[in-house]
Amino acid sequence: MPFLTRATTVTVSTSLALVLTACGSPSGSQSGAPATTPTSAPAAPAAATSAPPQAATQPTSAPAAATSAPAQAATAQPTAAPQNTSAAKAVTLAIDSANSKASYHAHEQLVGNTLPSEAVGTSTAVSGSVVIAADGSIAADQSQITVDLNKLTSDQSRRDNFMKSDTLQVSRYPTATFVPREAPGLPSPLPTSGQLTFQLLGDLTVHGVTKPVTWQITAQFAASTVSGDATANVNITDFGMEPPKAGPVLSIEDALILELAFSAARES
Repeated sequence: MPFLTRATTVTVSTSLALVLTACGSPSGSQSGAPATTPTSAPAAPAAATSAPPQAATQPTSAPAAATSAPAQAATAQPTAAPQNTSAAKAVTLAIDSANSKASYHAHEQLVGNTLPSEAVGTSTAVSGSVVIAADGSIAADQSQITVDLNKLTSDQSRRDNFMKSDTLQVSRYPTATFVPREAPGLPSPLPTSGQLTFQLLGDLTVHGVTKPVTWQITAQFAASTVSGDATANVNITDFGMEPPKAGPVLSIEDALILELAFSAARES
């Protein structure tokens, strides 16, 4: 019996071992784990190693775009920078006294006439110049037109004598002067041909009184001359004078039209 028992035990133990081996016992799994784990673990570092080359390519393309943008801006700006430059130069218009005259036009009422008539007094003693700067502005400190009032004459000597002695008082104020300051509508550079209408604004001094006056001018331009006609509206009383009444003149209206027919040499 003891012999049988030992044999049986060996048989059972051998069978149990075969069953456990076939089913994959825990001890068999644990012994295989250390071999497989180190093999798969290095794969993770390999993936991490491939990532940096992709990230390194991004900075390469970004500076390229930044480098091209300033090049375009630098090319565009110098192209738009140049501006149209004017070839204008300072021009002096010197009055030609031999071909210029200043006049006044006044409405008057004469004795024996039912309708008013026009009185015209003219002086051919006109001098001076107008300086136009290169930018088209008037150089007022260098510009002045002067009329000798002693030379005023009309169709009636009695009117002339009264105007000069009592109204204008030419013994004290022998001249009328105009200092131009602005010329709206006058282009720069000054034209060398054609006709143009513009204004000339400035200060008129008569009888010791200075007032701002605007002249309406129509001028004909040529390469060496400028000629034309200028008119302005003023009142006699604005300059501290009374409208004259003498001899056959019953009255003269306060409003006057001043006229300057001029010719000027063009100098630059």
